[in-house]
Amino acid sequence: MTNRITKKLVTFRNPFTLGRNEEEWPAGNYTIETEEEPLDSVSLRGFRRIRTTMIVRSFTGRSGVTRFVEIDPSDLDAALADDREGIERAENEGMQS
Repeated sequence: MTNRITKKLVTFRNPFTLGRNEEEWPAGNYTIETEEEPLDSVSLRGFRRIRTTMIVRSFTGRSGVTRFVEIDPSDLDAALADDREGIERAENEGMQS
């Protein structure tokens, strides 16, 4: 069996960081790619995650630069949750004004 790769698009509405990494990423859309390998099991089909990568595209003028940054999925989940909370907090504050 061969490895499988899944992709999903995530959107951040605010700048964000991932885990302990201090690099701040701008708001925008990011492709998340996860590679998994099949488990060696005769009775059950399963996969084990090998790596999760965030694809970062930046465009300057005509040329675009693409970076592939290996990330921890739990850091991504936490950053997405923080982003949602920030949006909800801003919306609630806007309603109270």
